[in-house]
This record gives sequence, structure tokens and C-alpha cells, in this order.
Amino acid sequence: MDSEALATFLTVHRQGGVSAAATALSRTQSAISRRLALLEEELDAPLFERVGRGLRLSQAGEALLPHAEKVAAAMGDAVAAVQAAKSDAAGTVHIAAVGTLASSGLATVLAKLRQSLPGLDVRLQTATSAEVSEKVRASDVAVGLRYYEDPSPDLLCKVIHHEQLVVACAPSHPLAGTRLKSLVRLSKERWLAFPQPPRRTEPHAEAIFSQFLVRGVERIDWSAVDSLTAQKRLVEAGFGLAFLQESGIAEEVARGSLALIRIDDLDVRVPVACVVRRSAFLSRATRALLAELERAEL
Repeated sequence: MDSEALATFLTVHRQGGVSAAATALSRTQSAISRRLALLEEELDAPLFERVGRGLRLSQAGEALLPHAEKVAAAMGDAVAAVQAAKSDAAGTVHIAAVGTLASSGLATVLAKLRQSLPGLDVRLQTATSAEVSEKVRASDVAVGLRYYEDPSPDLLCKVIHHEQLVVACAPSHPLAGTRLKSLVRLSKERWLAFPQPPRRTEPHAEAIFSQFLVRGVERIDWSAVDSLTAQKRLVEAGFGLAFLQESGIAEEVARGSLALIRIDDLDVRVPVACVVRRSAFLSRATRALLAELERAEL
């Protein structure tokens, strides 16, 4: 078993099929199929099962996956360590963050980092909290920002901030700027919330529903909007209320395009955690980013 075979296996898994893997690796489909067949022959077990037009991991494939990811991550660490030893350049740092955390606060952190490390190339991608952990685990990114800590033993997770969640409304809303005794008073309002994809729940997206549930309200009228910017614009236009992080709407509240409804029985603070892979090689840029994140208010 060699690293190329494991890399082929990982690519087929992540791309969902041989054809897509061939495109990603700039190889022919026959070459990918042959490499995969040799690996399955060596392990004496099928690694994938066909589902419709795609592939999914077999039981053997599920068992192999974490080990293949560790090998790929170690290979990436080796290359990164050598490159760092050869050059004084800041290099590239890859970050994955939950979309609602990719705000002006993070932009300020990255701007400071680039000032201290000229030539730094920052690559940012957004994902759900679960996907952030997966990307860090697979070494697709060096640093992840997610909601809540991930207890996985192969990850190092540290809470660096707590997001205060508030109820945002249009300035023209009858309750704008008021204070209510209970969130139940707003149970008949139309709400805008992040979607709840199956098996990919997002803790921040779940917050509004759980708050109503603990108050005995099973259902609310809500519309799924998967963009923070879109939620803010729709709230501004009066299409509903939203449960958002206070720091993320501070600019809109200051200029008067959004208003708040304060709730006496509502005090929700969601932990924001920074994630890195345990025992991973951390470049100078990555270490500087981690230090800046711990100092910052996202």
C-alpha cells in the first residue's frame, strides 16, 4: 500500500465517483479504476458500494478512511515543513470558517496578519461547523473556526470567543427598540433562519428553534435563508425577524438600518472555537494567525 493509492482512494471518496476523481487528479478513469482495484486486491475487501450513479464507502472503506486521512495529512505536513525550511516567505494559510463568522471581525484579524507578514496569501472558505472539522482533519485547511468545541481526539479545539445572539428587526417594526419580558411574545412573528440540512445541523442555526422549544412553543413560522447578508437585507426590508450575533450586525444597528428587540428571558452566548489538527505542522503564518485570533473579538 503506497501513498498514491491512498490519495486516489480519498479523492474518489471526496468526489463521489471515479469520473470526478479522474478530473480532479488529471488522470484517466481507467487509471483511477485500476489503482483502486489494486488497493482493494491488496486489502482483500471492496472499499466502495455503488449507489445510483455515485459511490459510497463500504464498511471496509469506512474503516480505512481515518487512516488514509492521517497518511495524507502527514505527507502534507512533511511538504509544508520542508518548504518552510527553504524559505523565509510567509507562504499561504488556509482557513475554513462558518459563514456567519466570516465577518468584519475576521477580516480585521486577517488584515492585521497581512501587515505583520507581508506577502502572506490567505485562502478562506466557508462551511458548516461539522464540515470545518472535517476540512481540518483532512488537512484541507490549517485552521478552522466553528461553533462549539469538537471533542474528537485527533483535533485540538479552543474556545476563543462567545457570540451574543440577539433579535434583529426592521427599524419600522412596531416593537423595534423595545424590551419584552419573554421570547414567547414573538412566537407569532415570521422568522428568517439558516436552513437545517439533514445530518449537517449547525449549532448556531439551531439556536432559535431550541429557544422556542424550551418555552413550550413547538413550531414557528420561518423561512430558510442560507446567507447572513441576505438575512440582514430581508430583515431591513421588513420580511421577518432574525436571531443573529450582535457583533455581526453592529454596523447596521449603528447606522439605523437594523434595530433590536431586547428580551428579558433571553441570554444566549454561543462559543466560537478555533480548531487545528493534533500534532500538525504549524507554519509561522499559521501560528501568527492563531495568536491573532486569540487576541481578537470576532
